[in-house]
Amino acid sequence: MKALNQQINFIMEIDKLKAVYRQTTVKEDNNRQENSAEHSWHIALAAIILQEYAGKKISISRVIQMLLIHDVIEIDAGDLFAFEDQKNQDEQEIKEKKAAERLFSLLPQNQAKEFKDLWFEFEACISNDACFAKAIDRILPLFINMRNDGGSWVKHSISKSQVLKRNSYLKEASPKLWAYVQDEVEEAVKNSWLEDK
Repeated sequence: MKALNQQINFIMEIDKLKAVYRQTTVKEDNNRQENSAEHSWHIALAAIILQEYAGKKISISRVIQMLLIHDVIEIDAGDLFAFEDQKNQDEQEIKEKKAAERLFSLLPQNQAKEFKDLWFEFEACISNDACFAKAIDRILPLFINMRNDGGSWVKHSISKSQVLKRNSYLKEASPKLWAYVQDEVEEAVKNSWLEDK
């Protein structure tokens, strides 16, 4: 019964992810900010749909697990805009590691270890599964911004080079999706949604 109570407590704790908002907006809902729970569901489904474009052999079930838990840490650490400066990125990394320790330790010991290991594998991009998961996590905001007249890129004056750098995981994880990103970025520059630098 103790393990079940721990699992239920974790399930209820991660419900708080619905209250963590991102810079990406939901065009179909008056451009409100999407929350991290919605993002996690969306990228998990995107990974299933796009798995045929993985450049290396992957286990889609492991990719999905990583994508569903990768942002749970934002319950404690909050969401940091993807293009924040390096100092803020470094501070966020420390917050996220603390959050991973606290949140996953709510689970029974064996599950806590499994979730922590998956989360750290994703963060470090140390396997084909993790690199593909990270690439999908990075490409989805591009899809959204391209269909929302530049969305958060325009709002924050983001440049072509920033988007290409952020999506560089795709070079190895999915060469076909990387080619797609490059074409989309050029289109975004033509539309003045991204600064040409």
